[in-house]
Amino acid sequence: MLNKWLFKHIDNSALIVFRIIFGLLCFLESVGAIFTGWIKRTLIIPEFTFSFIGFEWLQPLPGNGMYIYYAIMGVFGLMIMVGYKYRLSMIGFTVMWSATYLMQKSSYNNHYYLLMLLSSIMVVLPANKYASIDVKQNPKLRSISMPQWCRLIFVVQLFIVYTYASVAKFYPDWLDTTVMEILMKSKADYYVVGDVLQLKWVHYILAYGGILFDGLIIPALLYKRTRKYAFIISIFFHLFNSFIFQIGIFPYLSLAFTLFFFEPRTIQKLFLKKKPFYNADEIIVPSYRNSLVLGFSIYFIFQMLLPLRQHVIKGNVLWTEEGHRLSWRMMLRSKSGVANYRLENKTTGETSYVKLDEYLTKKQIRTASVKPDAIWQFSQYLRKEFEAQGQEISVYVDCQVKVNGRPYKKLIDSEVDLAHAKWEIFKHNTWILPYNQGPVKN
Repeated sequence: MLNKWLFKHIDNSALIVFRIIFGLLCFLESVGAIFTGWIKRTLIIPEFTFSFIGFEWLQPLPGNGMYIYYAIMGVFGLMIMVGYKYRLSMIGFTVMWSATYLMQKSSYNNHYYLLMLLSSIMVVLPANKYASIDVKQNPKLRSISMPQWCRLIFVVQLFIVYTYASVAKFYPDWLDTTVMEILMKSKADYYVVGDVLQLKWVHYILAYGGILFDGLIIPALLYKRTRKYAFIISIFFHLFNSFIFQIGIFPYLSLAFTLFFFEPRTIQKLFLKKKPFYNADEIIVPSYRNSLVLGFSIYFIFQMLLPLRQHVIKGNVLWTEEGHRLSWRMMLRSKSGVANYRLENKTTGETSYVKLDEYLTKKQIRTASVKPDAIWQFSQYLRKEFEAQGQEISVYVDCQVKVNGRPYKKLIDSEVDLAHAKWEIFKHNTWILPYNQGPVKN
């Protein structure tokens, strides 16, 4: 039964078309980062980047090196699109994208993480078997079919993403539209729609529509009777997100996923009319069957467990951020804060305060004022900077944060020396104060 479910061959038109769109979007994402100034703001101007903890060795290239870096990624995107040296170009893009994702998190986005996962998946897929330069150069590669697991892997991955995104929205500030109201306030100056987005009934539609879309879109696309309507709703949903939130290629990548939910015959007729349609329904079990099943079983178990780690870490994840990343918690809260970094020279006993704008960009200052892991990392950075000058210091942080418009509360225990504190990955860091404390008194 498992063999029939995974290794039954189906027409590969959806995968071929997806490869072309995916490669194009990878190209646009890469060159877009250059021409919009994202690389300059995020990777060139900053003297220090907040890498993922454990990946501090990943740092931006010096000078204008990151422009060349992203240009190479863009070339890989084009190579993926036309199917030229597909495996090499796919591996190259995956490694480079993963590295740039892990080397900074001031511009953290769940979609960046999703692209890293999808790129890794695409490495192992036979997406260059038709309509590719690889096939023109080596006709033996040509195939009009693929094993069904090539389609199912996308379905399962997307189901995990959307389900967790839906469940995460079941908390008071989302359900009473507090979060949506805050999000829409920043869009008030949008032409035509700005005023409409401030209406309370619109907030309810967007908040509960988000829950329903994320929770039901995959089942609705899988069910033939609702597929067409789900696709139409997807178009509206993702184009709305593209216009309102300006999140790059990802609404269009999400629309491209729907290729795997329609009948292969439909995709072939729409996009690859000259391609023969495969309907032999063969079951071809490869010699690497067991390794494939084991590998993807481990991968998806990890994908299902990783977002749950917040439930075994003490504290409210909205406050502590412990377990927030890599968990599909998308646009769930608004945080702002102010942090004062106090330095004590252990030799002289002198005390001084850090001028954050001498070390960090405006965006990084916001990060280092509300996110505990970034606050800890910057404290470590300060310690190393002063050690290089022959000085041993302690770093104490007085940080006040408000979540979703509520009163400011103290985030960090200001009596703890963060320069010498350890970061706990799988359990609560006790120097992060609990949320249920009273508001800060003026």
